Amino acid sequence: MAARLLLLRSAYRAATACRRAPMAPIPALTRSMAAGGKGIPTDEEQATGLEKIVMNAMKEGADPYNMFRPKEYVGSKADPHIVPSITNKRIVGCVCEEDNTCVVWFWLHEGEAQRCPSCGAHYQLVAHELPHH
Repeated sequence: MAARLLLLRSAYRAATACRRAPMAPIPALTRSMAAGGKGIPTDEEQATGLEKIVMNAMKEGADPYNMFRPKEYVGSKADPHIVPSITNKRIVGCVCEEDNTCVVWFWLHEGEAQRCPSCGAHYQLVAHELPHH
């Protein structure tokens, strides 16, 4: 019973205090975790380690994980398609014709440019390092 009376009394006091207070604009809530207390931190402000290295590389225009569309190459012996690899060989799939539904797979080894066994397009393996090595 005493607990109910205390609860009712505190509720009454809160209600009368709200009625007596002048109607002032309520300030917007902000989180002061960001630099300078400007709100929620951005991805750049809270990135660390490898994520920060990748974000900085993307800002500079680099493509650390080859996510962008590769540069167009002719595919001739003088200008072969470039295939990056962290090892000395890589399996490559060639769609020889634009409307072809099958892929011709072959191994590409380190060294000079090699030809696709079906269409004759040239491919060359180049060394690629991951950004965290």
